[in-house]
Amino acid sequence: MTNTTKQAVYYMLFSSFLFAFTGGFAKLLTQHISSVEVVFFRNIVGVIIISYAIYKTPLIQTGGKPLLLFLRGFVGFVALLMYFYNIANIPLAEAQTFNKISPIFTALFSYLLLNEKLSKQSIMGIIVGFVGVLFITGFDITTLDKTDWLGILSGLFAGLAYTSIRELRKYYDNRIIVLSFMTVGTIGPIVLMIMATFVDSVAFDWVVADFTMPNGIAWLYIVGLGAFATASQWFMTKAYSLALGGMVGTISYTNIVFSIMLGYMLGDKFPTSFVIIGIAFIILSGVLVAFEKTPK
Repeated sequence: MTNTTKQAVYYMLFSSFLFAFTGGFAKLLTQHISSVEVVFFRNIVGVIIISYAIYKTPLIQTGGKPLLLFLRGFVGFVALLMYFYNIANIPLAEAQTFNKISPIFTALFSYLLLNEKLSKQSIMGIIVGFVGVLFITGFDITTLDKTDWLGILSGLFAGLAYTSIRELRKYYDNRIIVLSFMTVGTIGPIVLMIMATFVDSVAFDWVVADFTMPNGIAWLYIVGLGAFATASQWFMTKAYSLALGGMVGTISYTNIVFSIMLGYMLGDKFPTSFVIIGIAFIILSGVLVAFEKTPK
């Protein structure tokens, strides 16, 4: 393992630790405001922090891929809407596990879009990962809850967002890549909360919701959410810019372990045997993808 790859692993490990606390703050905050509004506050704090960082240190980049930059921001925003809705409605560890199937999709998208090699071992890892999802969802696709579908789709969209970083890093400073995501994630919820005046549907409550002014301790949760989310996003982006998507994505599975412990502290029930087996399969799939042998 090269020094650059080791550095990427350390970045992702720390990002995963911070990301678990981001989920914890989000779960606490959804007791006061909607998940759509949580997405807004999660990103507006980050926009301020990253903008200040850019102001202090000028950007070094060539640019030239604005549509790809927007795409990264948009798909990441959609994934975040689904993810925070699940955090509000299911145990933290399960929400994080769904989100962490993203490396499976990252490996697929890296193969399909970036021509990165996909070995037999990677294919096996992808299959094992989906078996893990089946364990978590109870093996009956016909009875999947809305949170199950949103969890799977959040992993897919997050995987696409992470894959785009592999290409964007050639043209943009890491801060701009993070800022693009957080800017879309700030403007998007504003539009959706305005739309809530005209749209009233239980099926789309993960997309549209009325604005509620936070008060009291909710503001403390907002600050914690924004700070931890921004730091996690920063270290994650650095990690993906230094190594192959499959390798780095695997380390993010440690987030599940952190989330099980944190969720239990916040009142979640300990995962069932089926869920634990599913988590184990998903982690195993990541290991298989990470330590693949590149085909000749």
